[in-house]
Amino acid sequence: MAETHVLFVEDDDVIREATQLALERDGYAVTAVGDGLAGLEAFRADQPDIALLDVMVPGLDGVSLCRRIRDASTVPVIMLSARADSIDVVLGLEAGADDYVTKPFDGAVLVARIRAVLRRFGHASGQGMGGAYGPNGGHGGAHGGQGGYGDGGQDRPPGGGEVLRFGELEVDTEGMEVRSAGRLVSLTPTEMRLLLEFSSAPGTVLSRDRLLERVWDYGWGGDTRVVDVHVQRLRGKIGQDRIETVRGFGYKLRG
Repeated sequence: MAETHVLFVEDDDVIREATQLALERDGYAVTAVGDGLAGLEAFRADQPDIALLDVMVPGLDGVSLCRRIRDASTVPVIMLSARADSIDVVLGLEAGADDYVTKPFDGAVLVARIRAVLRRFGHASGQGMGGAYGPNGGHGGAHGGQGGYGDGGQDRPPGGGEVLRFGELEVDTEGMEVRSAGRLVSLTPTEMRLLLEFSSAPGTVLSRDRLLERVWDYGWGGDTRVVDVHVQRLRGKIGQDRIETVRGFGYKLRG
């Protein structure tokens, strides 16, 4: 199995060098750069398996870089922010990031978060990174492998390989395709996992904590804003009224 390739964009020299060394000791191949424009160039040249982007980098800020990456790929992105309460965290998630880590971070926490994201995208079983589910070529990713839920020992998606229908919404849990009013919908692997979780229990209220555990693979408490922003993004693709907010409890998929 080839080394997992990490793109790390961070303008603080000390943090960048220390984190690069820590990741390399853990077996990752790392391309580390100090500004957003260099990060975009490295992404295009190297086709990394995952990108770690500091929000406040010169040249092209991390949020804008995330948007540029997401326009071209569904490779997982983790944003790094110095403030957990910063609006930049939400902006990064809205731009397409899959998760975020607050600085200063412990190296073990960062590695655990990277592993969790890569497991969700199917990389842990030796497969290539997942691409979009939908009109842009099925599951092919940066390395041409299978994405999301593959056959290499990963968890199978909820639903067990059938076409689930909720009004005009169709979810093919075997072919990993989603249609709304007959139109093929393009979802990132994280969005697909989120929809599959909802589809496994239509009409049932799912708490944010459950979604963090089942979709984001958190074995610890996480920031529920990650869930809220991804639900918002998913609604924008399958219909605003398809996922209902149940105040104080969570979300449910309308049947």
